[in-house]
Amino acid sequence: MVEMLVKSKIKEAVKAVDPDMRVNPEFYDALEAELKALVEKAVRRAKDEGKKTLYPRHV
Repeated sequence: MVEMLVKSKIKEAVKAVDPDMRVNPEFYDALEAELKALVEKAVRRAKDEGKKTLYPRHV
């Protein structure tokens, strides 16, 4: 699967919550794995409904 995260945007989002917070590089790997799992689950749910388009309800 492709790399799905834009690290600068993640860091920006973290800084918006807490300007003093830093991001360990391994955090991106863990977040990427969670996102991939979420996408895979959404695809399975859509297929179970006979859909070829992902909708918010599949998350």
